[in-house]
This record gives sequence, C-alpha cells and structure tokens, in this order.
Amino acid sequence: MAKAEVIDIVQSAVARELAALTQYMWQHVIAVGLESGGIKGIFKEVAIAEMKHAETFAERLDFFGEIPTTKPAKITVNQDLKQMLRDDIEIEKEAIEMYKKAIELCKDDPGTRHLFEDILLDEEEHLNEWTSLLNE
Repeated sequence: MAKAEVIDIVQSAVARELAALTQYMWQHVIAVGLESGGIKGIFKEVAIAEMKHAETFAERLDFFGEIPTTKPAKITVNQDLKQMLRDDIEIEKEAIEMYKKAIELCKDDPGTRHLFEDILLDEEEHLNEWTSLLNE
C-alpha cells in the first residue's frame, strides 16, 4: 500500500460523500406528492449523515497533510420519487463497493481502514433504508 493510493481513495470517498449529501439534500427539497411526506425527512437525515462522512474523510486527509477535494462525484437529480430511490440505491451500492475495496487497500493503515469500516456500516444501513422504502 502506497500512501498516494490511500490518499487517492480517501479523496474519492470525499467526492462520493459530497455527491450523496447533495443528491439527498436536493431530494429533500424537491420531493412532492402524497408519498413524499415521510420520505422527505429521511432524505434530510441521510444527507446530514453523508455530510458527517465527508467531514470524517476530510479530517483524515488533513491528518495526511492533504487538502480535501471540493468536487463531488456524479450527482443525479430526478423529480420522480421512485426514481430518486432507485438513484439512491445505486449511489449507495457504488459507495459500498468502493469502501470494501478501500478496506482491502488500507489493510496496513489501521486508522484509515477503521474509518472506511465504520462508514461502510452506515452506507449499508442507507441502502437497506432505500430498498425497504422502494419495495420493488
């Protein structure tokens, strides 16, 4: 494991978390319809969780003497509530896959590995939330 590889994957994690928090925040704002009432609050709650993940990864980058990226990964915005949830399922699946790879990459860096392990658990909970709500 090269330090540069660890820094790259943590930077990618920041970008992914920035995308997720933005996606969920906008969903909280634009969700409409009879089914949106209960889900809007969940979008907001998960957006805040993703913001905390981005901050955690940014703090790790600061520990390494690096400046975290401010550029998010791809953000998907839809107005259809079911499509929002499908988009959310995809962004969480991508994060889970990436964080599992990061855990392997960071096997010799217990601090960074631990961050990815903790956040992976949250992402799995988010995926479960979205799949339960969509119920397809």
